[in-house]
Amino acid sequence: MKVIAIGRNYAAHAKELNNPLPSSPVIFLKPDTAVLKDNRPFYIPDFSSDIHYELEVVLKVCKEGKHIAEKFASSYFDEVGLGIDFTARDIQSIHKEKGLPWELAKAFDNSAAISHFIPKDKIEDLNNLQFELKINGETRQNGNTKNILFSFEKIISFVSQYITLKKGDLIFTGTPEGVGKVNQGDKLEAWIGEEQFLNFDIK
Repeated sequence: MKVIAIGRNYAAHAKELNNPLPSSPVIFLKPDTAVLKDNRPFYIPDFSSDIHYELEVVLKVCKEGKHIAEKFASSYFDEVGLGIDFTARDIQSIHKEKGLPWELAKAFDNSAAISHFIPKDKIEDLNNLQFELKINGETRQNGNTKNILFSFEKIISFVSQYITLKKGDLIFTGTPEGVGKVNQGDKLEAWIGEEQFLNFDIK
């Protein structure tokens, strides 16, 4: 199982980090050791003093595929959940300045918190999906998939031209604006509509 993540897929988030809008999906990977399940706590690593949260809709791949046409892409995922892409922003900034890869900032252990998943057919409209992150009871991110730059189908088709998708792979589809730092003692809660998907602590 691999985690495929999409950067800069919401224009307002790209703007808040002073990043240009991409002309094609920005892709990075996280290993399976990055996955944090079952609302277990996230421990701030000692190599960073600026860990940021990024709430994202996550797709679960349901069958193997390569060179997938966009018109068929929707059949390659059958479940949807939420995830937090934890980012060591201080490390990422240094690596971006030097033109280096992002892995140390994005792929470290437990950097991909994931929720339970629900069948996508239980969601009325995947293209108008409201999702929200609260920290200590205060809303920090409030996103909607209608604002993504690259659709779920476009992402799947694009990625599959380079990387074979396999059953169980997870695709983080990008974060809306409102990202920020987490601190010890924070409680993160996230919803799709009225259903809570994440509820865990920062330690």
